[in-house]
Amino acid sequence: MEVKKSLSYLRAKKKVETLKGFYSHLLVFVVVNIIVLLFSANVFNNKPLDFKNWSNYAFAFFWGIGLVSHAIYVFFEFKLENVFLKRWEEKKIKQFLEEQ
Repeated sequence: MEVKKSLSYLRAKKKVETLKGFYSHLLVFVVVNIIVLLFSANVFNNKPLDFKNWSNYAFAFFWGIGLVSHAIYVFFEFKLENVFLKRWEEKKIKQFLEEQ
């Protein structure tokens, strides 16, 4: 019974760590892209402002593709029922717990 509790605890901990990783990725994405956009739009120098140039947004666009793929992994990976993978994970976790 205690092994089942520890397995469910480990699964929940893994989910929380995965979510935490995604939210930190999202925060870094927002902060860095705001700074890059402001620099590329000439906000911090004496040149005229240029928010219309598409190249200002290219960095955010391509990084956004990576962020979307990270979100798909985080939010849809847990919905998939892969019985073989779950059995393998449980077997390995029990093996490591028994070794300790």
